[in-house]
Amino acid sequence: MLEIPTDSQVNTYTTRQFISNNKRLLLPLCLIIALFTPATRELTLRALSDAFFQVSVFVAATLFIYYYLVDRVPHLQLSYLRDKSPTLEVLFSAFLGVLPGCGGAIIVVTQFTKKQASFGSVVAVLTATMGDAAFLLLATKPITGLIIMALGLVIGIASGVLVNYFHRLDYLHPAITCQQVSTIQCQPIAVKLSKPIWMLMLIPSLVVAFVVALNIDLKQFGNGFAISVTTFGALMALFIVTVWSLSCKGATYKQITSEEVPCDPPSKITKVLVDTHFVTAWVVASFVLFEVIITVFGLDLGKWFSQYAHFTPLVAVLIGLLPGCGPQIIVTTLYIQGIVPFSALAANAISNDGDALFPAIAMAPKAALIATIYSAVPALLLGYGLFLFGL
Repeated sequence: MLEIPTDSQVNTYTTRQFISNNKRLLLPLCLIIALFTPATRELTLRALSDAFFQVSVFVAATLFIYYYLVDRVPHLQLSYLRDKSPTLEVLFSAFLGVLPGCGGAIIVVTQFTKKQASFGSVVAVLTATMGDAAFLLLATKPITGLIIMALGLVIGIASGVLVNYFHRLDYLHPAITCQQVSTIQCQPIAVKLSKPIWMLMLIPSLVVAFVVALNIDLKQFGNGFAISVTTFGALMALFIVTVWSLSCKGATYKQITSEEVPCDPPSKITKVLVDTHFVTAWVVASFVLFEVIITVFGLDLGKWFSQYAHFTPLVAVLIGLLPGCGPQIIVTTLYIQGIVPFSALAANAISNDGDALFPAIAMAPKAALIATIYSAVPALLLGYGLFLFGL
């Protein structure tokens, strides 16, 4: 006799399937194991706390200000600018690309798949964009972030104009057009549950983060207070990583390395939290991995990169060729920690295409490949040019 599974059995199976297939869950699992391992407990606590107070809090505040200043980006038709002046189209595309996040770059790529933008504009926007790593850099080193954005804008414009000079405006337009960027109708439950915690903890966390940023020793307020702050920061970082791991299926490379699909109707607070969780997860991974390598294996990454410094810009460019913002956040984190030089950061920022490369690969794979190669050329030139000047 055939048995029909009950709703509870179906839900249990779905939950188990989600947990077994979700590769994002590996990160919080590894962190919990590291926290319960005596040899790595202290360094993991310190790395998690540093990630929260030095990065997460400032990224959340920066995103909050950014998304409320720019309420929403209207539906832009680059075809009008292209008909008026291809150079004007490229200039505006590079400007959209240099905006923090991947939204501007995705707009241009989507317009290209609709045959409403030139190939030069795609090269310009992919060259100019730094993706979500821009939020991290602006939150921690704002002057450096503005310099990188300026370099991206100038090089993006120059690259796009040069490409349009050698290629016709409809070069590599796809035969099948993409009509719109897909959205989801509801927000993940994990993100929704994290809202009240963020609302309660953001202001006091900002106060502590500013104290830490000013290099004030927390132990002068008492050793117990310093330990409590470190523990709180570590728990918040672990909480954020766990929410991130439960916010998506995490079954594919794209779902792991890219930010979440936008919600419909849009919610600025949800977008702030989702992007903060994404950036935090990758920063935590790199912070903890760095501490483990230094402490457990005794490998000095700073010394290693200095010994093989001539390969650093090349490695940064190769990482930049990977689609998604996750790998690029690692490079930015290594720069913030003083492990890789400015030349590597700049090279990665120019070659980095962010999440915008995913729709390009899906709808116009040949254009995506060639645009990525084109963006790698100025990235190598800039990276090694700055390297020769000792930057």
